[in-house]
Amino acid sequence: MNAEEPEAEVLAVTRRSLHAVAELVMAGPQYRASGTIRLGVVPGGFRTVAAPELRVEGDALVAGGGVRVPLDGRTLREVGAAAGVGLGAPENLYHDGSGASADDVLGVDSEAAGYLTRCLVSGDEALRRLAPEATPVLWPEHFDLGITVDEINYGVSLGDGYLGVPYAYIGPWEPRTGEFWNAPFGAARPLSDLHDLHGFFAEGRERAATDGRK
Repeated sequence: MNAEEPEAEVLAVTRRSLHAVAELVMAGPQYRASGTIRLGVVPGGFRTVAAPELRVEGDALVAGGGVRVPLDGRTLREVGAAAGVGLGAPENLYHDGSGASADDVLGVDSEAAGYLTRCLVSGDEALRRLAPEATPVLWPEHFDLGITVDEINYGVSLGDGYLGVPYAYIGPWEPRTGEFWNAPFGAARPLSDLHDLHGFFAEGRERAATDGRK
């Protein structure tokens, strides 16, 4: 994926806001109703995989019955109420997360949201091509999309403390040696630098099978 990224601060604010929505408005209510925090990628956005039925399309949340809730400028509490769901992150499952609270005001730029969505869709397509038997999961704690195959994690992060822009990663459970492995957890490349996302994942799988182990 080599589309031009939006301005860095706009992208970061939008990412943090969508992460908060994914965790507090979608994954938390889904966990309490259906026992799972997993989210999935769909064309144009991402969604819950069980009740309640919710999805993000660009800069809006769409609830069951087609209720469309614009995100920009609203608090998480207001979004949850408009969608008709209880608010709050999944409890007692993980220590990391968005760090957001109910009265945080969301800043969701439509262009940046569209870019982040395209990153997720490209990642979902590449991961399904790499391992058709695996179902990519958008995890709400780190807001990254991933699969695990043969003790190797493959995925796309929309940005985090390691790298503030969307990037693809490969993380063998047992670290490998060699120049390909350029990150503390394995290998990482900004999506803006990758013209062939599937090719990166496929090369990582091949190198993981042949490179030495630390």
